[in-house]
Amino acid sequence: MRRTFLFLVLSFCGTAALADGKPGWSLTDDIPLAIYLQTLAHISPAAREAANGYLHAYRRRCGRALGTVELRKAIADGAGDPVLMAMMLAAFQRDTLKLTRLANAVSCVRGV
Repeated sequence: MRRTFLFLVLSFCGTAALADGKPGWSLTDDIPLAIYLQTLAHISPAAREAANGYLHAYRRRCGRALGTVELRKAIADGAGDPVLMAMMLAAFQRDTLKLTRLANAVSCVRGV
C-alpha cells in the first residue's frame, strides 16, 4: 500500500498538466509557491506536509529559500529527490521521528 500511495502521488505530480490535453506549465515556468503547495494538498495532505518540511529544512540548512521550480523538479525529475520522496512516505505514515531525521539529510547541492 505504501508503494502504491507513493506511486500515485508521483504519477499525478508528473502528469497533472497533461491530463486535460491542454499545454500546462513546464518545469521552467514559475508559479507561486503557495499555489503549488495548495495543489499538492489537494493531491495528498502528506505530500503537502512533506514538501513544506523539505522547504523549511532546505532554508535552515542551505541559507536560502528553495524556489517553486526547484521544488517541482525535486518532486518530478526522474524518481524525485530521494529525501523528499522518503519524507512524503514518512508524512503519510505519520512518522515524525523519521521526518526529523530526513529533514537533517536535505542536501544543498541541487541538480537544477
